Amino acid sequence: MRGISSWGAYLPYRRLDKAEISSFVGQGGGKGTRTVASFDEDSTTMAVEAGRIALRHSSATPTQLLFASVSPTYADKTNATVVHAALRLDDTALAIDLGSSVRSAMGGLVLALQSQGVSVVASADIRTGLAGSSEEANGGDAAAAFVISDDTHAPLAAEFIGAASATEEFIDRWRAPGTQRTKTWDEKFSEITYLPLGQRAWTQALQDAGIAASDVSLVAVSSPSARVSSTMAAKLGAAKVLDNLSSVIGLTGAAQPGVLLALLLEQSEPGQIVALVSLTDGADVLLFRTTKHLPKAQPDTTVAQQLTRGAPVSYGRFLSWRTMLAIEPPRRPEPQRVSATASARSENWKFGFVGSRDTTTGAVHLPPLRVSADGQRTDNMQDAPMADVLGTIATFTVDRLAYSPSPPIVFAVVDFDGGGRFPVELCDIDAEEIAIGGRVRMTFRRLSVTDDIPNYFWKATLVRAS
Repeated sequence: MRGISSWGAYLPYRRLDKAEISSFVGQGGGKGTRTVASFDEDSTTMAVEAGRIALRHSSATPTQLLFASVSPTYADKTNATVVHAALRLDDTALAIDLGSSVRSAMGGLVLALQSQGVSVVASADIRTGLAGSSEEANGGDAAAAFVISDDTHAPLAAEFIGAASATEEFIDRWRAPGTQRTKTWDEKFSEITYLPLGQRAWTQALQDAGIAASDVSLVAVSSPSARVSSTMAAKLGAAKVLDNLSSVIGLTGAAQPGVLLALLLEQSEPGQIVALVSLTDGADVLLFRTTKHLPKAQPDTTVAQQLTRGAPVSYGRFLSWRTMLAIEPPRRPEPQRVSATASARSENWKFGFVGSRDTTTGAVHLPPLRVSADGQRTDNMQDAPMADVLGTIATFTVDRLAYSPSPPIVFAVVDFDGGGRFPVELCDIDAEEIAIGGRVRMTFRRLSVTDDIPNYFWKATLVRAS
């Protein structure tokens, strides 16, 4: 039997109140909020965060990583290799990108469910549009990841029992490569096109699984339009259709099917049949039966928890983070380009945040060292993975002069549980929140971009209660 053994979803910390938009530009906006990736986040860093959550509850060793995004950081270069390095997957694991369309996320799930081995399927997107546009207001930023395997590799939380797809070429949403604005056709046309495709795939999936619609307990419907989703939901005849969260986090592109599937698994119970319906350039339906292992597979950071942890961001700052509004940068030299050779030499440290531990004294060194603190031993070290280790703020400083797209920068000296001290930049924090003794966790971020090369490393963020 094949299915989902673990999963994770990631929502950025910042939230934009859509009501701010119209007062700023004189049009657009609306009710509700949307998630906003910070200036130091992109689709790659968010995929890493979702993957970390998913892998914490997985006992399987991944053999491949499939990464889908409509907003990739690189073209010509594989983005999945950065995710692979940050998740510290085995060198033998394949890492590939899946297209640049929203449907590629569902394609990754289908491919993984119909293949062999252990797959990590990650999807992430940053959605935006022209100032005051519906795309800007209705979009959202998020990521999701799933570990898919056979039950011989790991206990399955949800068994895959059926699927179906329906494909048809028509113009719904499009964007030329290299441009920021997504264009859309009339929503009514999309609705009358998607509905028969969705119903056809739904009927075929039920036949494939040998069940009736009344056997399905929970359904999640993903589409680029809240209107299409709600209309399709009314046609399914299932017991309950989940809220697609469009008024809370927005429509998150390639990440949306994964985020809704994560929410579906969080809200289901063992022994239920659940369904994911995705309408994008066609229709795709996946059916699962949850198992007795579902409770133990629940992630330590759920979608519901993350919905309660957000903090507001102003619309002006949102525009500057999206490079839609040019503001004066700090009057300091910009960072230099990343050295490819230096990055390759320190992959475990730079991407995996792996220090070294002296096997004689137990002392942890960050960054990793070859020579012991007393200078008496060389290469007497073992790897010390620190990305999932919590720490305590020993001291901090608020720097309003250092170069940053979103000043001020907050630096802290962090003492890690079990040993190790390291000065690190804090993120997703307001200066008045920080205090000595505060607890922090590590998060994968983008330090800067020079010559189109992102400089990825780790920052720390506060451990907040739900």
